[in-house]
Amino acid sequence: MKIICGRKHVVGTADRMLYGHFLEHFHRQIYAGVFDPSSPFADEDGFRQDVLDALRRIRTPIIRWPGGCFVSAYNWKYGVGKDRVPVYDKAWRVEESNRFGTDEFIKLCRKIGCEPYICTNAGTGTAEEMSDWVEYCNLRSMGRYAKQRIANGFSDPHRVRYWSIGNENWGAHEIGAKEAREWGRLVRESAKMMLRVDPTIELSAASIPDLDWNLNLLREAGQYLDWISIHGYWGNTKNGTLPDDYDTVILHTGADIAGSIDRVRAYLTAVGLEKKIRIAFDEWNLRGWYHPNLMDSWDRDSLCGEDEAFYRDKVLGERDKNDINAIYTMADAVFSASFLNTCLRNCDLVRMACFSPVVNTRGAIFTHADGIVLRPQFFVFEMYSGLLRDTVLQQWSEDVPSISGHADDETKTVDAIDVVVTCGDKGYAVSAVNKDPKTAHTVELRFLDGTPREMRMHTLNGPSPDAYNDVGQTQVGVTVGTWTPFDGTFTLPPHSVNVIELR
Repeated sequence: MKIICGRKHVVGTADRMLYGHFLEHFHRQIYAGVFDPSSPFADEDGFRQDVLDALRRIRTPIIRWPGGCFVSAYNWKYGVGKDRVPVYDKAWRVEESNRFGTDEFIKLCRKIGCEPYICTNAGTGTAEEMSDWVEYCNLRSMGRYAKQRIANGFSDPHRVRYWSIGNENWGAHEIGAKEAREWGRLVRESAKMMLRVDPTIELSAASIPDLDWNLNLLREAGQYLDWISIHGYWGNTKNGTLPDDYDTVILHTGADIAGSIDRVRAYLTAVGLEKKIRIAFDEWNLRGWYHPNLMDSWDRDSLCGEDEAFYRDKVLGERDKNDINAIYTMADAVFSASFLNTCLRNCDLVRMACFSPVVNTRGAIFTHADGIVLRPQFFVFEMYSGLLRDTVLQQWSEDVPSISGHADDETKTVDAIDVVVTCGDKGYAVSAVNKDPKTAHTVELRFLDGTPREMRMHTLNGPSPDAYNDVGQTQVGVTVGTWTPFDGTFTLPPHSVNVIELR
């Protein structure tokens, strides 16, 4: 395979927010995840220091919270102040303690050093409720809710810059789902109120790669928006424990990812907003969350006997299967790197992405009583956020090997090698994924404006495509080579994610 590139041919500047993350009040993401006052790892505010250290290690730039489906019935006002009253969470059918609310989320972000990104309730919530939230967070002292924040011990505004109106309100699964026409009007009126509280905030709105939905949204509210939010989950995990195998996963790494971006780009261009509104891919992962029996019923009056056992074993108990570490293999790392490469190739428009979620469930970090496990995806973020440069170059490729197979009831073909070249003041850095499960591939890289003299290769891999990390078991990690002369080529091991530094 041969690639040609040069510094004068640029796609754009990659925003560091492409390496962002997401947290929702689902299962063990918040409680016993990032926030666990009973843990020996907890700091003075109840946050797990080992998790905070891991999030700093991958240079987390932004975190989206509190949902997700959870937010579409969430009243933020119950989660601030000294008297926190538990409520029934209608999204996930559990009791929400409200111990972790807005102020705790801001503390979390400040401890990590990242931007907070708040997703508002556009399901059961109102435009006024959303704008009250902005008032609580961002006004210095005017109004009821700014004064309430001050009384809660936060004299300075939280200064939350990024806000999303709603989450997946296009879907029948969402509490407070909307039709396209009513969605555009709600976003417009909500945006007006939020911006009148703080005109410096940046607003996103829940969307989907659908023509009618986007045209209604953009015509009604496009003038108020800075972002359009889309989501994507691609792989199956049957019964929570049987994930798609490696060969199936890699077939999702081509047009399946790029298609969503291409369609939204077309919609924005059609209405002349491609220079104003950017894409926030603010929920993405290979594997959708496992939560069966969500709509099944039981004895709501007593929740006793067999009904209580059903709730414990078939609702909450099934969700524990998300945290079986053997599910998360090199397939997840290869997919995650391929997703980020696609975003980098579209960095002129895709400026934010939030991996869903960061802790537990399908996350990159797994917590347990004695510490944490770093799943293979974690190291992708560590390599990309720490090593890649800011400028993404255009490139011309030839003789690219491919892989074909059957997925989603159709035959698919994807490139076996996925490469993005970045540059900056410290030279070049190349993200290079070899999806081939068995064969190493050599890449010839030619520059139009001078060839670097030295290279150093960082390789994320394990002994097989099914390698994974678990408590007491580390099969997947990063090896770092030494600086060696660069002869214009590098070789990628099978089923690997690589970053090659060039100087």
